[in-house]
Amino acid sequence: MNDLTCIIVGGGHAGLQALKAIKETTQGMVNGRRIRFVLIDNQPGHVRKILLFRPAVGEEEIMIPWMHWFPEGVEFVQGTVTSVDSGGKRIRYMDTQGNDARIQYDLLVVAVGSIVRRPNPDQGGIALTDPGTAAEIRERWRGNLRKAAGETNPEERKRLMTIAVGGAGISGIETSAELALAMRKEAAALGLNSPDISVYLLNTQDRLFPEGPEIIGRKLELTLSGCGVSVLHNRKAVREEAGVVTLSNGDRLPVSLCIWTIGLIPNPALRSMGLPLTPEGQVLVDECYRVQGAPGVYSIGDCARIFDPRNGKADQMTCKEGGIQADRLGKIVMADLESRPAPVHKKVPLDFYCIGLGENRGLVWGRKWGLNMIITGKPAWKLRNIAWKAGSKLL
Repeated sequence: MNDLTCIIVGGGHAGLQALKAIKETTQGMVNGRRIRFVLIDNQPGHVRKILLFRPAVGEEEIMIPWMHWFPEGVEFVQGTVTSVDSGGKRIRYMDTQGNDARIQYDLLVVAVGSIVRRPNPDQGGIALTDPGTAAEIRERWRGNLRKAAGETNPEERKRLMTIAVGGAGISGIETSAELALAMRKEAAALGLNSPDISVYLLNTQDRLFPEGPEIIGRKLELTLSGCGVSVLHNRKAVREEAGVVTLSNGDRLPVSLCIWTIGLIPNPALRSMGLPLTPEGQVLVDECYRVQGAPGVYSIGDCARIFDPRNGKADQMTCKEGGIQADRLGKIVMADLESRPAPVHKKVPLDFYCIGLGENRGLVWGRKWGLNMIITGKPAWKLRNIAWKAGSKLL
């Protein structure tokens, strides 16, 4: 009998976990047929997207070459999928040389994830979108501090030592904390007064972390303050121009750099694939992650709109949800291949968040049965590191 071909499109956190789950659940065989696994991604390695702020503050490498990650029995194809022919069970992609190619599949998992939302070009600043922009941010703030060390005008020196971060989700919180600590260390090495470093976190809401209780928002703000971050609530950055950020209330904030961390959107590459999408651009799937009208095609992670059939609540775009979806997908695929009932999606029963706030600083909050669990400091930092590694299957 011929082998089955299982293609995973997308080597992000959800894609890697889906590949691992299906491979482990099936043991590479089903009904006497061997399963050939193929991963397609447009990058030369797995980008640890949840650590994008790290290259913005230091020279940490967050891309893991596929040769260092790949388990035995998995093929890698570098390219960009341009369309899915669900009737003919084949995908079309463009390789790194610009050549058009096709691959047949028996099983297809679309896990191309999300991209960081960009502001309009006329809003100025720089969005933290990928390792390249992260490195640019790092070089710019370091260069500004070197200028500040030789600046005699106090106001200009202060501006050169000031950064605004627009967007106070978890990404903005982690980015602002790490930046403030790194900038203070660099300032001291340059002979500047490190407490003069100012990092403003611009929050459009009236408190941090609306996903949890108010006490968590207060703890986060207190820890950020200790790092050198000032949170401005009910403030939205409208634009940055000529070293000044204009805020939604009309205030003007002199800065040397404005960094945007304004959330995620489903990967726009989905719109060319020919799959059914929501108006927001996520793949339409059923309660077993099967793509509507496309037999043998599944989708999970940030790129899929996944609801709990019991209560109609949608999963969020986080690694936590993607990992749990991937584990369940392995069981679903095996059940479908054996023509038996498959498990259905269930929303994560536990609210659980890990937030890093600089080395040996962090906050972990969980809630179950109405009870709050809060961990702070070094233990929370260790848990956050475990979560970062688990998201990329490095544990």
